[in-house]
Amino acid sequence: MSPGPVSPVQTPADAAVRTLADPDTPFAVVDVHKVRRNVERLAARAERLGVTLRPHVKTAKSLDVAALLHAGDRPCPVTVSTLAEAEAFADGGYPDITYAVGIDPHKLPRVVALLRRGVTLRVLLDSVEQAEFVAEASRRAGLRVPTQIEIDCDGHRGGLKPDAPALPEIGRILHEAGCLDGVLTHAGESYFARTAAEQRLAAENERDSAVAAAERLRAAGLTVSTVSVGSTPTAHAAEDLTGVTELRAGNYVFFDLVMAGLGVCRVEDLALSVVVTVIGHRPEYGWILTDGGWMAMSRDRGTAAQAQDQGYGLVTDLAGNPIPGLVMTAASQEHGTLTARDGTRLPELPLGTRLRVLPNHACATAAQHHGYHVVDSTRTTAGAQVVQAFWSRVSGW
Repeated sequence: MSPGPVSPVQTPADAAVRTLADPDTPFAVVDVHKVRRNVERLAARAERLGVTLRPHVKTAKSLDVAALLHAGDRPCPVTVSTLAEAEAFADGGYPDITYAVGIDPHKLPRVVALLRRGVTLRVLLDSVEQAEFVAEASRRAGLRVPTQIEIDCDGHRGGLKPDAPALPEIGRILHEAGCLDGVLTHAGESYFARTAAEQRLAAENERDSAVAAAERLRAAGLTVSTVSVGSTPTAHAAEDLTGVTELRAGNYVFFDLVMAGLGVCRVEDLALSVVVTVIGHRPEYGWILTDGGWMAMSRDRGTAAQAQDQGYGLVTDLAGNPIPGLVMTAASQEHGTLTARDGTRLPELPLGTRLRVLPNHACATAAQHHGYHVVDSTRTTAGAQVVQAFWSRVSGW
């Protein structure tokens, strides 16, 4: 896979931006070199495992980022978390979309509208009640609403257990309406699998659960076309996906400190960061204050449950080089507090110094910003990194 060049997408407000020293802080930065490397890694794995890769675009919510997933060729299948995302990506030319959140009746008119446009939009459900209202909506609209049954492989969230008594009934209702597409599962507990062995077991269980559910439906005489699995940890741990047709993941495009803490990636692979400015010092407390609080980083503290708590994020210099021991340990709405860890001496960082903070949860941090200033870490400069483009997040949420 060889993604194409970066396409500069600039707004008038960004026209004067030349380096990371120019925009007002805080702002989000994406390293396109790291994105490409992360994308190629999972694409190669999916190809080796013989499954279709259906990336989850909820992390970046950006057509510019998504373009790197298919190297400018025909748009790839994608997964979304909201109908606003589905509509925005449909507008952007993506015709094959899975809406991977349980459906409810009031959303069906928007689903039908997309289907009438020629978009293949799959919906998700896990109850007889949902199956009945989807089947009825399909009949009223006079078109097929492709539907997947959510399977609970680990008790993390919604879905049916593979041996649930209701599974064949739900499948039959959808089948008779021409709506049954397949099954889908997500190993949410894999985000707590702390070793490579635990992650492999989570991937095996995810596969086995989805395949078992599909086989139960087939044994009942129902056609199951799609067997969909995936999370970022299990996608990178899976070694055998026999019986599976597609693999989903989203966080892997940017990665984050939670994934690094699990060993799914390295800190050097993190493609998203937030640029902040030093605005104050409280030496009596051992604090450096910045203008990037939880409104810039999010409130996510996902590493708190890991062996190494990374606070609200690890701190690097403007070039992306980690500053040893410096962590964002506290946040108010617009203020970030940096402290030195484990006896490390607090560095001297004058007022106005720009820093970058690596996030705990890339999806949550990305959601705080309207877009990304794009740099390429392979292009070295004497000063601050050159901004190559501005990638907007698509509108609609």
